[in-house]
Amino acid sequence: MKSIMLVEAEIWTVARTDKGNAVLVKPVGSDRAVPIFIGQLEAQSILFGLAGVPVPRPMTHDLFISVMEKSNITVERVEITDLKDRTFFSRLLLKHGMKRIVVDSRPSDSLGIASRVHCPVFIAESIVDEAGVAVNLISDDEAQFGSEAGSVEEEPVPDDRQALEQALEKAVEAENYEEAARIRDRLNEL
Repeated sequence: MKSIMLVEAEIWTVARTDKGNAVLVKPVGSDRAVPIFIGQLEAQSILFGLAGVPVPRPMTHDLFISVMEKSNITVERVEITDLKDRTFFSRLLLKHGMKRIVVDSRPSDSLGIASRVHCPVFIAESIVDEAGVAVNLISDDEAQFGSEAGSVEEEPVPDDRQALEQALEKAVEAENYEEAARIRDRLNEL
């Protein structure tokens, strides 16, 4: 079995690009990030996890975490281990008592879980070398999910925190996750 050199990383941001949605995983202290293209629902789930946005009904990642908690299983870390034919591979390292469990996973699912349980994320150095992009080449428009040009006219977002929190709650209840992500970004700016 070949040895994989892993480096600690973080979920830097979720972006909408002309090629689709991507979660950008950035090694800690690096000026490069690895874009991993994911679906719309996975992007929204990761954004909600990062922002700690409460949802009225559990999303798939919330359900999985709930089952693990009730089974006394914890997530030790997420590892993004390989890139083959433009497909990323990852795994969850879980702990149940003294037993370690390794579960293969799509990176979008691993990162959706990591965004909620705040566990360490690691990525193979070879992936960063092969697929990493200099962060200064990523435009602000791409790095802010939900700001896609040509989108439907959006209501203005209020500036005061209380109004924003109420608007966020309404957007989540209506399952309008793009609007919720936009409001969350405004809250983070305040």
